[in-house]
Amino acid sequence: MEGMDVLEEMGELTRRGQAFALATVVWRQPPSSSQPGARAVITADGELHGWIGGACAEPVVIREAQRVIAEGTARLLLLGTPDQFGGTVPDGMTVIPISCQSEGALEIYIEPVVPVPHLVVIGGSPMARTLASLARALGWRTDLVDGPDFVTDSAGERSMVVVATQGHDDEDVLTRAVAAHPAYLGLVGSRRRGATVLGYLADRGVPQQELDRVKVPAGLDLGKTTHQEIAVAILAELVQLRASGALPGSGTGGGARAGASAKPGRRKAADRPAEAVDPVCGMTVATASSRPLRHDGADYYFCCAGCRQAFEQDADAYTKKETRC
Repeated sequence: MEGMDVLEEMGELTRRGQAFALATVVWRQPPSSSQPGARAVITADGELHGWIGGACAEPVVIREAQRVIAEGTARLLLLGTPDQFGGTVPDGMTVIPISCQSEGALEIYIEPVVPVPHLVVIGGSPMARTLASLARALGWRTDLVDGPDFVTDSAGERSMVVVATQGHDDEDVLTRAVAAHPAYLGLVGSRRRGATVLGYLADRGVPQQELDRVKVPAGLDLGKTTHQEIAVAILAELVQLRASGALPGSGTGGGARAGASAKPGRRKAADRPAEAVDPVCGMTVATASSRPLRHDGADYYFCCAGCRQAFEQDADAYTKKETRC
């Protein structure tokens, strides 16, 4: 996967609301196999799509990309041996020594890509239109749909859904909204009206644990307010919940929706055996892509044929020294 394929993968992950990192090679020192401009997408669970280098660089980039996703902060990596750079490394770079036989080096920029929040507002009232307008002003992906037009597939587990049908088939709309299992589900209405609607759904077999997730009334309690202020109160609650990390699946990280299948050929960290450390150079090695060498009852993995050959020639020299990470 390269070029437009990487961009298409980014678009697909964004549509699925999945956080990921984009790694771009900005400099290389020959004979590194990568080239400036090479890109790869790395997901929070360690899938890599694209090309940023060989066996030495890949596990390091995956590991650092997962940190970038978790922290939400971009990072500029310099991969090579320390003596290649000396005191010329600019401030702000993260130097990661690698000891491949190729003797190349790479500078890789890794940036987090966090999907924008997805808000679905159901209803056609002035309050619903105001809420949708305010959310769009924040840059959120916002859908404003009428009650009859809302279907369960209109939202997902990372979506925030506000039912503002205000007495127009509230029960049917809320039933479909509950089935979407959104990160947030709020019903606009009084507590009394909410109790009636939820009681109706409970009598028709909707699980209580699903009904308990419905916030009634939606939004922060600001007392008696106008419809514009109700919209502000709802948006303020959503911002507060997202900032506190209280909305499951709405923040960074996380895989695809349950039941979503991966495309053929994708390599998942969960599908690979554990990583190991090359005893010769100290590189992190993905064991799925390295043939082990058995020595004194233990398996050893290598980043390249040169390290494997060095180990075979004098295994004791590497098994007796302290393993470097």
